[in-house]
Amino acid sequence: MFRELLAREFAPYGSLTGRQLDLLESHYNLLTRWNQRLNLTRIESLEHAVRLHYCESLFAAIKLAPGHLKIVDVGSGAGFPGIPIAILRPECQVTLVESHKRKSIFLAEVSRTLNNVTVVAERAENLKSQFDWLVSRAVNPADIAKLNVAKNRALLVGATDAHRFEVKQSVPWGESRYLVFHVERP
Repeated sequence: MFRELLAREFAPYGSLTGRQLDLLESHYNLLTRWNQRLNLTRIESLEHAVRLHYCESLFAAIKLAPGHLKIVDVGSGAGFPGIPIAILRPECQVTLVESHKRKSIFLAEVSRTLNNVTVVAERAENLKSQFDWLVSRAVNPADIAKLNVAKNRALLVGATDAHRFEVKQSVPWGESRYLVFHVERP
């Protein structure tokens, strides 16, 4: 059911390979099991999870610049948007940053088979590395703005935060959801 719904919902924006669907479904299955003991997400219905977690994250992945990128997902939580980005964009190196230890253990478990994913269990303010892009979802944009780890940012936000950004694109799923960009040109 997950695979069919995800493939159908995302089809207008791109196709997913069988391997990508396998990896995304594996993430979903682990997420639903772990969520019974650890509050990873409040969205529990399959339809809402596909649309608001997976499709939003995959949409962000297709809107990022092409090529081999170093991406950091700050406040990754259950792995959104970082895990779907890493699965759709295997040429990119994705670092998932989550300061909550139990959530970072979940992220390490779910990313074991993803060679392009690294999990960092600490606060984003402590990062020493530099990245091409910072992505985030469900983290206060003002907190993200204080971080000096990437010049380019792509944030999935609601309407109340979207007005702060010049470059934004409506996300096809959910009400009043936006992908906002802050890009520094050289």
